[in-house]
Amino acid sequence: MEIDNKFNKNLYLVTDKELSKGRPLKWIVEEAVKGGVDLVQLRDKDASKDEIRKQAHELADVLVKYDVPLLINDFPDIAEEVGAQGFHIGQNDKKVSDLSFTEKSLIVGVSIDKPYDLYSLDQEVVDYIALSPIYKTPTKSDTHAEWGLTGIRRVRARTQLPIVAIGRVNSGNARNMLRSGADCLAVVSAICSADSPAHAAEELRNIIDHFKSQKK
Repeated sequence: MEIDNKFNKNLYLVTDKELSKGRPLKWIVEEAVKGGVDLVQLRDKDASKDEIRKQAHELADVLVKYDVPLLINDFPDIAEEVGAQGFHIGQNDKKVSDLSFTEKSLIVGVSIDKPYDLYSLDQEVVDYIALSPIYKTPTKSDTHAEWGLTGIRRVRARTQLPIVAIGRVNSGNARNMLRSGADCLAVVSAICSADSPAHAAEELRNIIDHFKSQKK
């Protein structure tokens, strides 16, 4: 069965306030978008829901200028409230099919950290799956084992859904992840902690664009 999917992104920024070196989150995000990021997820596991809501409004105001979608981690209701384009949840959160959301055009992303998680997904509801982590990282301590490049290839053979690779993604390993079957690369520290988030994003986006142009 062919899946009709609206997710066609390339470089995905996942925010992390702790890795941003004290710089304003909205500055990090805007610089990253100027460099080529075409999707942003607001993730802050330590913030209260009210704080997430405030950050979401700030980022939505920035990203609308660039026509770059904003996704909210864990809170579909906040995504709807601020006019974000989607949300992202993990396998340990509520099942997507159990969530109540009225805006059917929202992008729905789900992280999977074990191979059998793939089989519990409703692939007609989910727009992409994030394999987490490709390589172990301090930004995501609640996961099981690394997927590695072999894991990307195995999942690629079992789904038509877009695959987002996350977990220590950087300019040195980006090509191998793409060759293994990732459609989009999600980046945290390589952009959030970079002296120039714009230059870091540009370097990664150039790698992605060159790889995809060679496939055509």
